[in-house]
Amino acid sequence: MKPSKQILGLIGRNVGYSWSPLIHNTACELLGLPFIYTIFNIAEPQRLDDALRGARALGIAGFNVTIPYKQDVVPLLDHLAEEAASIRAVNTIVNIDGKLTGYNTDIEGFAAPLLSCRDSIAGMPVSVFGSGGASLAAIEAFRRYFKPSIIYLFVRDLFKAIRMLESYDHKETISICLLDDLHTGKNSTREHFGSSRVIVNATPIGTRGRTGDDVSCIVPLEKNLLHDSQIVYDMVYNPLRTPLLRAAELAGAKTITGIEMLIGQAARSFTLWTGEIMPVEEVRTQLIRNIETGT
Repeated sequence: MKPSKQILGLIGRNVGYSWSPLIHNTACELLGLPFIYTIFNIAEPQRLDDALRGARALGIAGFNVTIPYKQDVVPLLDHLAEEAASIRAVNTIVNIDGKLTGYNTDIEGFAAPLLSCRDSIAGMPVSVFGSGGASLAAIEAFRRYFKPSIIYLFVRDLFKAIRMLESYDHKETISICLLDDLHTGKNSTREHFGSSRVIVNATPIGTRGRTGDDVSCIVPLEKNLLHDSQIVYDMVYNPLRTPLLRAAELAGAKTITGIEMLIGQAARSFTLWTGEIMPVEEVRTQLIRNIETGT
């Protein structure tokens, strides 16, 4: 008799476009593991508590957590791993006998494709766009692995950014900049951007399938701010070449697609749930094939 399937899933809002089910179900099929991964769209944060209580009762094995709930789930969990506690943001939950432990695999997943450039990043400014859990993961990854001189955090909403950083212990490494100022050239924001060795988009802007976002770019491209001494890293992974990455290529910058972080964090989550190593190359090939064909 075949073992019954254990359920894994993605918690988020309006995330039907996610490729996480393809990644994890492909890996499980390749390794013959008794898991199936699906999506749980939760309309509002007030329903998270009910969802997690249901997960305990039903024995759901684990979750990924994405926009906009990476910080909202934290007080609802029984335990936080060290890296999740450091930024008070969770992207992976493991359920063992009804006890939910939160992890953050985004930190290592983000860092992995930049490690070969570590020496050129150390002591240089970097810029991160966004005020959610993904931007916090990038900030902590830079602090842990790359030691930049300063992290410029570009946001639309100053107060949201301040709230995000309230419980972060390393605020001294961050300078908050308003995105509107980058558009208008105020407060030396363009100089900050131009001096940055790495530019990171940690927002959904540029995502295919999100109304209005798929033709947008977080950076004001008409200002020609990107240049060939930069590394431009877009966490958006669908499409593979976002408006930001296309502009960066034209400017001669090195580019990193969101596929690298997506697979990096997914592989670490997969091991936490299953105890197995994800067959990354086979999964990557299947993922890219499906994104390119839109299937």
